[in-house]
Amino acid sequence: MQFSKSTDYALHALLHLGNASSGHNVGIKELSATLGVSESYLSKIMSKLRQDGIVRAVPGVNGGYELAREAEQITFLDVIQVIEGRQRLFECSNTSSQQHRLLTEEGNPEKDQGSAGKCECLVEKIMTGAEYHLHQYLREHTIQTVLDEAFKRCNQEENKK
Repeated sequence: MQFSKSTDYALHALLHLGNASSGHNVGIKELSATLGVSESYLSKIMSKLRQDGIVRAVPGVNGGYELAREAEQITFLDVIQVIEGRQRLFECSNTSSQQHRLLTEEGNPEKDQGSAGKCECLVEKIMTGAEYHLHQYLREHTIQTVLDEAFKRCNQEENKK
């Protein structure tokens, strides 16, 4: 599994916006220069984030973008799902094979009677569990948690001097 460059740029753009002084919006020129990406490519990314309510576009000569929510309310999972989509990471596609029938829990005598007729593939069960844990981890990390860690590192570096 690999996330696209768009996700990388979206997260870094949000960190830049989160680090901007309160009430200060950031123009697309500044964002694209900071991230080293073209304005048109970044505009498409910012448009997706705006449509999903993560950033707000400020119109006018001195316009730009600002966070539409507090940085601690924007999770990494939110951003990834906006950019990459909300589809499942794994879907068992081998359901008609003999191998699949062997890997389902269909014949399991300890199986709950209430779930009769459900045949969960053991491979899919593991992959779904992995996706759940990944989502949980990404929900726990917000734009603010990264900004706090960066601030802590900067302070440690300053104290060493």
